[in-house]
Amino acid sequence: MHITVIGSGYVGTTIAACFADLGHEVTAIDIDEAIVETINDGQAPIDEPGLEELLETHAGDRLTATTSYDPIPESDITFLAIGTPSNEDGSIDLTALEAAAEATGEALADKRDRHLVVIKSTVTPPSITDDLVPAIERGANNPNVSVGMNPEFLREGSAVEDFTHPDKLVVGTTEAWATDRLKDVFEPLLEAHPAPVVETDPETAAMIKYANNAFLASKISLVNDLGNICKEFGLDAYEVMDAIGLDDRISEQFLRSGVGWGGSCFPKDVNAITAAAKAAGYDPAVFEAAVEVNDRQPERLLTLLEAHVDLEDARIAVLGLAFKPRTDDIRNSRAIPVINGLQRRGAEIVAYDPVASESMSTEFPEIEYAESADAALTNADGTVVVTDWDEFATLDDEFQTMANPIVVDGRRIVEPTDDIIYEGLTW
Repeated sequence: MHITVIGSGYVGTTIAACFADLGHEVTAIDIDEAIVETINDGQAPIDEPGLEELLETHAGDRLTATTSYDPIPESDITFLAIGTPSNEDGSIDLTALEAAAEATGEALADKRDRHLVVIKSTVTPPSITDDLVPAIERGANNPNVSVGMNPEFLREGSAVEDFTHPDKLVVGTTEAWATDRLKDVFEPLLEAHPAPVVETDPETAAMIKYANNAFLASKISLVNDLGNICKEFGLDAYEVMDAIGLDDRISEQFLRSGVGWGGSCFPKDVNAITAAAKAAGYDPAVFEAAVEVNDRQPERLLTLLEAHVDLEDARIAVLGLAFKPRTDDIRNSRAIPVINGLQRRGAEIVAYDPVASESMSTEFPEIEYAESADAALTNADGTVVVTDWDEFATLDDEFQTMANPIVVDGRRIVEPTDDIIYEGLTW
């Protein structure tokens, strides 16, 4: 099958490479000539495990990239994977996606065969019928074109693995032929790794994505709130969570308390569905509470640090800058409010991350960046652990190079010893 993927960001590049690996002919379309050239050279424009290898294997063969929309009519199906950033009120900005949808419609204006346009971007249910379908129809009101929704459930740091081993496949379409075509795209994947297929309409498919992420974000915030209570009682929150995780109604997933959730999905999606709900006349109090709990976790981390060291002019090491390990993405990283809080308190900051220091330096060019955890810890008056990179679990003697071996661990990655003053955020 010939597939066109519009947008070569995090989602678009990943699915394009993975579709090629399934045996499809894939054309990636992006307005950025530098990204197009990078993909055609077999290189990944983003840092994602396993993606570079797929591009090296398939670029120039099953996978090509271009800035032109001309290949769309020759393809069987088009995926729209354009970013939908947040507006100030939390709603999503559809400007770029609408423009791509309209351009896709224009490219399909004269196509006589059936063509399926699939929204892969995360969008609220009303925006499909109110904004995106009309945008495609402005390009061309062609009865041979159908619009569907296929939400992605890719986690940064494990996106290729998530694509190849899905928990579920959600197919949101309005016509039987469109359902069959979208399922045909994923047939090679499901043959190798069977997963439940949810067949529904596009709006429900869009809501499933928001419900999925809002539930997980709320679960993490609930766990953090419980962890905060355990901390006040002098109890180990992880021991409590291990026990409740044995209940199959709860499960053990996402029960690790800590400094909170960040990234490009949870914050944006919770804010977007909250804004959409309010626009529809409903106040989602649980979602708002989840955000409130998440927002206060970095301040709790700094309060614990302040109990051991006067932060005015203190040299503080911040270990971990990416919002999660195995990625260089700093969007909504918990390190950002932590660094802001340290700066307000007058601390001198030295930061380290295995891959995200360069990205964070655009946000905080004024702070010091170390080339290793050891270098960051040397002569530090305290340290906070914000991202649970595996290498932080091996730190031991390095803490003895600190002026004061005070460790506030926001991810329970460091092993407490008698040689350091150790504080867990919620345990």
